[in-house]
Amino acid sequence: MSTHVLTDCWTMTRRELAHWARRPVQVLVGLVFPVMLLLMFGYLVGGGRGIEGDYVDYLVPGMLALTMAFGLESTMLNVTQDLNKGVVDRFRSLPMANGAVLVGRSAADMLQSALGLLVLVAVAAALGWRAHGSPAAFLGALGLLLLFRFAMLWIGIHLALVAGKPELVQTVQILVWPVGFLSNAFALPDSMPGWLGTVVEWNPMSRTATAVRDLLGGPGGEPGHVWAAVLWPLGLLAVFFPLAVRRFARLSR
Repeated sequence: MSTHVLTDCWTMTRRELAHWARRPVQVLVGLVFPVMLLLMFGYLVGGGRGIEGDYVDYLVPGMLALTMAFGLESTMLNVTQDLNKGVVDRFRSLPMANGAVLVGRSAADMLQSALGLLVLVAVAAALGWRAHGSPAAFLGALGLLLLFRFAMLWIGIHLALVAGKPELVQTVQILVWPVGFLSNAFALPDSMPGWLGTVVEWNPMSRTATAVRDLLGGPGGEPGHVWAAVLWPLGLLAVFFPLAVRRFARLSR
């Protein structure tokens, strides 16, 4: 990638980061919402049938994975708003690398996602949760979570380009909820009906959550899931990244 392309992508990333200062409430809500879910499921409806050990040790990795699946609507809305307000057309009139707008948007989202992970880990630690793996395993777990987020992000960008209008984003966003809740974030697949447990086990988010539990030494972790947690996001990226870039390029014709 040339220096020119990197400069364009960084310029678009700075543009997205500047929006944070103008919409601090939206950023704050994105950080607080996962914390509310952690508190609700951990202390109001917590229990976790069939889970050996402390349920919070099982729940926190699942919540970290769930956080990476949710919160895509902000990116999707920004993409569709730029399209409908003519912002993208103005960018196309400049000597800018094609796709820099999408890369800048994704980079800003990843920065916010990393910040959200740190906030949730800090809150979990304050509640008594501890990672039992090595520092390298902890960093590896964070890497798997961010890789999953990156794949989900490009799915969201592609769906936003297909939707084309901000009012349709909420409808498309509903598709993300089954990925989050038909998973092992809150309960073991073994405690579910047979067919549902099978669906949950094949959910890419379940693979990431299981691998993270294994790396962090929590209950519900299974050795050998790290490769699945890597291959699933890479496979999704191989499909949706080129689809999004191709869709964006067609908009300029």
